[in-house]
Amino acid sequence: MRKFSEHHNTLAPGVRGGSTRIRAVKLLAFEASTRRLSVALWHDGALAEKSADVPSGGSERLLPWAGELLAEAGYAMSQLDGIAFGAGPGGFTGLRLACGVAQGLAWGLDRPVVPVGTLAALALASGDGRVLACLDARMHEVYVAAYSVNGDAVEEVMAAKVGAGETVELPAGDGWHGVGDGFAAWGGVLGARLGDRLASVRADVLPTAAAVARLAAPVLARGGGVPAVEAVPLYVRDKVALTTAERLARGGAR
Repeated sequence: MRKFSEHHNTLAPGVRGGSTRIRAVKLLAFEASTRRLSVALWHDGALAEKSADVPSGGSERLLPWAGELLAEAGYAMSQLDGIAFGAGPGGFTGLRLACGVAQGLAWGLDRPVVPVGTLAALALASGDGRVLACLDARMHEVYVAAYSVNGDAVEEVMAAKVGAGETVELPAGDGWHGVGDGFAAWGGVLGARLGDRLASVRADVLPTAAAVARLAAPVLARGGGVPAVEAVPLYVRDKVALTTAERLARGGAR
């Protein structure tokens, strides 16, 4: 079994997608952390993606989409240099689905896996600027992280956190652009807390496999990634199940 680098940088800070080496990388990326499932193929600096809103399930779509993308580009699965996936945080079922598909392909091909933070992918998908990436975590909570985005360079300003909309830690400074469905669920609360620091909100933006691929390509080009067996989701939330009392305390139903 090939050995891969233990070090991998899911944000790829300061690395652009234009170098010859990065362009030459071929990889599949999977993103299923939200209702928007997607698969992307990065090849020779080009990106192709298939996606659809799938409120539940979707396991039957990812591999066929991957096969279609490869066929359309004229590549065989064996020509891939690696596999990437949106590692989280996000929906637990979707994270396990994307991780499982990535692991299975990478294991069979003897290729590395690049886990990519979904909030970083969300920030990249939204465009340049100071981005507050926020996803609905259910259970009266949100996942939130802050980034500075410039082209394909994504610099983490605040690490991913989870908490109630009224109390979750938010970044300092002005000019933040809020993105993600966390603003659809808790936009009023977050907006009131941020005040004038929040320049805009786009609650319809979600993480994409294309963004995952853009972040993974330079990591893979540098020899990064992990063996398939070591690829795991990033849940952020330590405790998934709440007691009835805890749900009621957070405003949830019995």
